[in-house]
Amino acid sequence: MTDPHPRDGRPGQAPLLARLNRRGFRLVMLLDGLAVLGLMVGSMLWRFGTPPWSVYTLSQYATSFAVSTLIFLSAFYFGGLYEREPRLGGAAGLLPRAARLSLAAGSFVALLNLALSGLARQRGSLIGRALPFPIGNLVIVIVLAALAVALNRAIVQTLRTRREGHPRVVLAGRPEDIALARQHVAVNGSDLQVVAEVDEPHSVVDVVERTGATDVLLLTGAWLDDWYPRTIGRLDAAGVTVLLRVGGRETLFGLHRLREVAGLPFVLLMPQTMASSQRHFKRLFDLFLVIVTAPVWLLILAGVAVHQLVVVGAPLIYQQTRVGVGGSTFEMVKFRTMRTDAEAAGGAQLSSHGDPRVIPACRWVRATRADELPQILHIVTGRMSVVGPRPERPELTAGFEQEIAGYTRRHEVPPGLTGLAQIHGRYHTDAEYKLGYDLQYLVNWSPVLDLEIIARTIWVVLARRV
Repeated sequence: MTDPHPRDGRPGQAPLLARLNRRGFRLVMLLDGLAVLGLMVGSMLWRFGTPPWSVYTLSQYATSFAVSTLIFLSAFYFGGLYEREPRLGGAAGLLPRAARLSLAAGSFVALLNLALSGLARQRGSLIGRALPFPIGNLVIVIVLAALAVALNRAIVQTLRTRREGHPRVVLAGRPEDIALARQHVAVNGSDLQVVAEVDEPHSVVDVVERTGATDVLLLTGAWLDDWYPRTIGRLDAAGVTVLLRVGGRETLFGLHRLREVAGLPFVLLMPQTMASSQRHFKRLFDLFLVIVTAPVWLLILAGVAVHQLVVVGAPLIYQQTRVGVGGSTFEMVKFRTMRTDAEAAGGAQLSSHGDPRVIPACRWVRATRADELPQILHIVTGRMSVVGPRPERPELTAGFEQEIAGYTRRHEVPPGLTGLAQIHGRYHTDAEYKLGYDLQYLVNWSPVLDLEIIARTIWVVLARRV
């Protein structure tokens, strides 16, 4: 399929901006940065007049403003405010989300200032604040920054509509569903242009290619079985947004982020389970966890290594090809707990409870999952994550991908040392059920969820429940 509506190079878009977009830069980032910086300077001018404002120099204030602005922009980025939003239905809950992120950023600035100032005073090198930015001004910035973020997106949306025109929409569904949508569009659809109608599920890709549509409104939920995952994946690869009309059946899934299009409720279909900002945040969180817990896991790793060397001997480490992020393969390491001829008879085999191939003296190592500890090195290099879908062998993955729709979605992030499927499942749990746990984890990811899974993994290990 050709790309009628590319994500990063739409008609009329400047080549430079297109290149920056491909690298993750958004014009609205610059607007947000200028807004936050302007609010900091403006609040000082409003409260204290023109400089000098106090005993601090202008360079100290400039440093304070720059650091604070960077913190606000980081909060906005990792909070997902720079992910590309669908043009239809508006940004769901934008202002409340911006307010929460602004509050988080302002709180971090205050805590950082407190910590740095206290540390400097202990060393006798500072009298006053490390970041000379009054708390009263910070409160003003927290409140107004959220409003500025919402205003900037309204400005960008207006400019985008002027440049590209209104969204070009394909209505897809049964004839009666299309007729109902047409009635609503006639009354409330002034912000969109219907370019085609599709009343059978298998021709939508060709229609989108022919008409240059930017959005598809899926009006018949039953078609989702035909579209997922291939059709939706192809539309997403072409930069086409797909929204599903929410009916009575769909409400049973407990949907929260609904979008209103022409008076009808829709939910955004997301082929990518995690946004790029979330993946970057998850990577930083992994490194933080590994560094903070290093004294503990290094000690345990050394103890298990000595035990394995005594009872197993060489080779101490076992390498096995596994499937990682993006479907690429890597050599995963672990302590060897099975006989060296464990797969001599039949190739790749799934391990099972009470597997006779396991060396008896190593059963507790597998039961406590201590054999996986060398994989922390993969976390450091970025091959793996602390929490995520467990990596499978290529031979097994190939079969799962043929049998289970959407199995490849679990490869969108690095595989994990532990995961939601591991704390809920067992050795005999079917791969499709494990996939449900994996995808549930990905779409609901947060640092808090990672900490919860880690805590529950420790409980599972202590209870020897595998």
